[in-house]
Amino acid sequence: MMAAGAAGAASAQVEVITVTATKTEADAQSIPVAVNALDSSALDELRVDTFTDYLTQLPGITAGGSGPGQSTIYIRGIASTTPNLTVAGVAGLSPNVAFYLDEQPLAQPGRNLDVYAADMERVEVLPGPQGTLYGASSQAGTVRLITNKPVLGEFSASSQAGVSFTQDGDMSNQLEAVVNLPFGDNFAIRAVAYVDNQGGYIDNVAGTRDASESARFRPEGTMRANGVPVSAQRAGFQAGQDFSGVNFIEADNAGLVQDNFNDTTYAGFRISGRYEFNNDWRLTVGYAQQRVEADGVFFVDPELDDLQIQRFEQDRIEDEFRNVSWTAEGRIGMLDVVYAGAYTDRSTDQRVDYSDYLFVGQYLPYYICDGSVTYPGAADPAGTCQAPNLFVNSTSQTEVWTHELRATTPQEHRLRATFGAFYSDLTLDERNDFHYPGMIAAEPFGPFAPNFPFPGAFQSDAGPFPAGVIFRNDVRRTDEQLGVFGEVTFDLVPDTFAITLGARWYDIDVGLQGTANSSFCNSGGTDQNAFGTNISDLYDGSGTFTFIGSCDPAMRQTFTLADSLADIEAMGYSPAQAQQIFNSVRAPSSAHTSGVITKVTGTWTPADNLLFYATYSEGFRPGLLNRPGGAPGPGSYTVPFALDTDDVRNYEFGWKTELFDRQLRFNGSAFYVEIDRLQTTIFDPSIVNLFFSDNAADAEIRGVEGDLTWAPMGIPGLTVSGAFSILDTEITRVITPTDDVTAGAELAFAPNFQGNLRARYEWNTDNGWTAHVMPQLIYSDRSRSDVIDINSADLDSYTVLAFSAGLAAEQWRVEVFADNITNERAELSNNFVFDRERVTIMRPRTVGIRVGVQY
Repeated sequence: MMAAGAAGAASAQVEVITVTATKTEADAQSIPVAVNALDSSALDELRVDTFTDYLTQLPGITAGGSGPGQSTIYIRGIASTTPNLTVAGVAGLSPNVAFYLDEQPLAQPGRNLDVYAADMERVEVLPGPQGTLYGASSQAGTVRLITNKPVLGEFSASSQAGVSFTQDGDMSNQLEAVVNLPFGDNFAIRAVAYVDNQGGYIDNVAGTRDASESARFRPEGTMRANGVPVSAQRAGFQAGQDFSGVNFIEADNAGLVQDNFNDTTYAGFRISGRYEFNNDWRLTVGYAQQRVEADGVFFVDPELDDLQIQRFEQDRIEDEFRNVSWTAEGRIGMLDVVYAGAYTDRSTDQRVDYSDYLFVGQYLPYYICDGSVTYPGAADPAGTCQAPNLFVNSTSQTEVWTHELRATTPQEHRLRATFGAFYSDLTLDERNDFHYPGMIAAEPFGPFAPNFPFPGAFQSDAGPFPAGVIFRNDVRRTDEQLGVFGEVTFDLVPDTFAITLGARWYDIDVGLQGTANSSFCNSGGTDQNAFGTNISDLYDGSGTFTFIGSCDPAMRQTFTLADSLADIEAMGYSPAQAQQIFNSVRAPSSAHTSGVITKVTGTWTPADNLLFYATYSEGFRPGLLNRPGGAPGPGSYTVPFALDTDDVRNYEFGWKTELFDRQLRFNGSAFYVEIDRLQTTIFDPSIVNLFFSDNAADAEIRGVEGDLTWAPMGIPGLTVSGAFSILDTEITRVITPTDDVTAGAELAFAPNFQGNLRARYEWNTDNGWTAHVMPQLIYSDRSRSDVIDINSADLDSYTVLAFSAGLAAEQWRVEVFADNITNERAELSNNFVFDRERVTIMRPRTVGIRVGVQY
């Protein structure tokens, strides 16, 4: 939506918004790029603070995920899968939407930083491939948060406080303060601090479950909750056996029952300084720090009563980042030069109830039941299965360095260009400890004893494993990216016809190293190494592989390129094991991607305030490595070690118009997108009992989007704004031979229609105040949550109403507001990977008041 901002009582024209979408400052109406922008006035009017807030305000933009710090942005329906804990970081797909804070990219594998929108100048969303200027992760578009910079020679300070009340939930409160301090004529500091306590609204209700519900005992043909029947390959190993003699101990969550258990706190600050050396050069340096703490979960179980879920272990996340940035801007001859560098350090500490894994975990009873229960050939299984309450402790540490140097020629020239180079280096360490507390009592491998990870590869913790840990994934992922880019524009006919040519050369390496261990050897004593896989053996590029499939170190074998498939089978391995070992020796050392993407744009400006453009643009997302690579699937399918890039070709026609003496602005675009080798994440127990990724399919997208702003001359103080997105998506060719993707199906998170409309009316009161009222409507059509059929569930359509009214004077302002007035259960995301629908919903009806003061 192109926001006009608040129209003053004397205004009868839509407001000009300056953007930097082309990496130079320009009126948004003057550039041949689709830009949805919310300026500072619109951000304030719409009470945009967090990721979800600005997501719901922009049609054509959706997200998959399950709460603060756990979401992924999608634009124009270029989406495939729902992010999940076990693929959140090192195994996660690279994002296909670039996420920027000022000049620095912040997008990270698996989940985006949830940056609080405090003291923002604007939010820019650039739909469609932006790869020539913004690189690999801008395949579907780019989201940019632009902060307010220090203002030289001017003191200002402001603060804002608010309180709100959610229907059937807890109270929320917020405080934000900003100060701009000048020091002389050429130096200033700006600082903002904020804390936002968001009350919970989901109840954790009492419930029980036991291991008899495991997929291990599920018969073929069982209908899953999303309507997909269980196939023969996914039926349980022991379906149809008589378990009447088994003692199934129940997991009981009575000690965790709590109303409104999903509260969240955002707290942080940002400080920046700007120094002007002279009229040509200035330096801006900033530091930002933020911590998000959330308890509970942000999804509900639609099979329970309203706003309810059953969780059997504690859920919490602490997500903290620190960011340092520096930007030097100046002029060398006739070139405007910018160097932007940044360092980001992010750490997450998360505890997740993993008990839902029971419903798809065919091996789970093997770890928490007596061996006599889980032996498939037993005529009358008997024994005990422990309670299936499971949890994961997940810690991650991400460090990212980015550097960009670019130059721009004078924009008033007939021939003008932007060109530069970009480098980034990301290291992500992630350790997931999967706790099965029942295994301690079950003793499936003997009495539990401290175990240590297998040595010889990267490990963030030398052990021993905490009690109850059955699996540990301890992996380091590295992403190194180098790019050289440029765009050149030439006015074929000055002020009328122009052509822009852009290109980017890129070279990207994605690597994995680490260990994946389990506690299968815990009966051997405290000095016995755990059973596991040394990931660095697969990816070190040495042409060797050590098979660690035995608790006896003497039985471990190392294979080389000299060993044929027949040689390996002759050593006593099964054909499937031999094939995996043979493949692993030949595994790539990294997922390497290099190439060139291009862009061509023609622009026609027939008159002032009219612009039409046609664009062909390309985008890509780098490949990655699969931790379970080499695992044989059904038929001839083998889980790939490395994924290829998925590529996008975008054909677009757009228009930007300002009519009736700039009272009406109507912008829009029609586009056709071709996607090759769409990457997606798959969980299919009939292939491997781990998440893996593949190039699943080719797809096509057709769409139209637009926005309008109207400031009618005859009604001073009224501004009407609206936006819409229409999408038609289709999978045209299935590539992954797993029967999990269907040709002709739609893509994930791609509603056929989305739209919003708001009207803001301002008038002056007799006592010198300015009053306003603003109703708003938001609509989103239905969509699906995944392109993988067995993991997909439908997201219902929704309509949401909001309203605000307030008074403002020179220094003071006060506003009352109501969001989600009809108390709609708007479905924002859905996760079905564990065969149970878990729906992430919009906050219920919330009413509140905000008070602001300008000092």
